[in-house]
Amino acid sequence: MEIQHDTKSLGCACVHFDVYSFRKWIVQPVVQSKKTIEQTNIRISLISTSQMSGGARLENANPLIFQRTGERLQTANDEDEDVADPIDDREIFDLIRSINDPEHPLSLEELNVVEQVRVRVDDQENTVGVEFTPTIPHCSMATLIGLSIKVKLLRSLPERFKIDVHITPGTHASEDAVNKQLADKERVAAALENSQLLEVVNQCLISNARTG
Repeated sequence: MEIQHDTKSLGCACVHFDVYSFRKWIVQPVVQSKKTIEQTNIRISLISTSQMSGGARLENANPLIFQRTGERLQTANDEDEDVADPIDDREIFDLIRSINDPEHPLSLEELNVVEQVRVRVDDQENTVGVEFTPTIPHCSMATLIGLSIKVKLLRSLPERFKIDVHITPGTHASEDAVNKQLADKERVAAALENSQLLEVVNQCLISNARTG
């Protein structure tokens, strides 16, 4: 079930205003076990960028912008509730293509951060895999982007699916560290328990209703 968010209280049409009100957010949750209490960290590095008041530099001031793909055509079988409709790569891509980029008022599809060819789905095995490609090798937003993709899929897909979100190999300087954070269920859960960080993610997931 999708979670609806009130966009009226945001004060702007894009995510920049709240996202860049701080440079780095560190969540240090305490994870309890029978024998030990471990402290785990999830670091979402958020760079300072050009805001409505201006002043700071963008990490990638002039990104390449790609054309959006057309909307998926519905078939009679898609609309027939009696026909089995397995989830496929296009359906997953449609869920994540319009996620807002944290740095620019553009979607992840428009920046080529997500592509349908980098989505893998096995409906029978209940697995979904998504590779995403940051626009620059040192993008400090990589963890936030990956977390936004993962949250969108967790909210949208049946619980039976195991979701793997990771950086396209060879496209980011810290891909191993970012992938490790995104694969850690406890770190992701701890991040989403923090109201301020969750608000940042929610803003990335607000649809601007762009059409192809």
